[in-house]
Amino acid sequence: MVEKEEGGPGGISEEEAAQYDRQIRLWGLEAQKRLRASKVLLVGMKGLGAEVAKNLILAGVKGLTMLDHQQVSQEDTRAQFLIPGGSLGRNRAEASLERAQNLNPMVDVKADAESVESKPAEFFSQFDAVCLTGCSRDVMMQINQICHQSNVKFFTGDVFGYHGYMFADLGEHEFVE
Repeated sequence: MVEKEEGGPGGISEEEAAQYDRQIRLWGLEAQKRLRASKVLLVGMKGLGAEVAKNLILAGVKGLTMLDHQQVSQEDTRAQFLIPGGSLGRNRAEASLERAQNLNPMVDVKADAESVESKPAEFFSQFDAVCLTGCSRDVMMQINQICHQSNVKFFTGDVFGYHGYMFADLGEHEFVE
């Protein structure tokens, strides 16, 4: 791996510099390096979850774990582009894995078929950010509290036809210029 700048661990490779050139010019090398070091948990792999996964993977996070305990439904085959045909009855996260990984081989994409409710509080601390889609209010509040106490960035949202919402709890956050 050829380092783009001196300093080793903080640098990015020539391949990464070429891949993320537009982003680096837009928000700077430091922001891209922080993004490349981020591990994200994405809960819910319906239509919105697939869009969020695509954007995070193309942006170049270090790792993305897609967590969903539901099976692929007929509706999912029309609303979720990461699920290949013939996946009815498979787990949504696992069915989405191959196409998600193909978007950017430099991102470590994983699938987790368990329920978010079954995860212990310690599970969430391994991530820099947690994104929930399609979860109940009780689950959102529970996971937000866990993330807030662990200093993990928390995002949640959902869509309903032409309407949607998004909430972010970034705790203490310092912006980079």
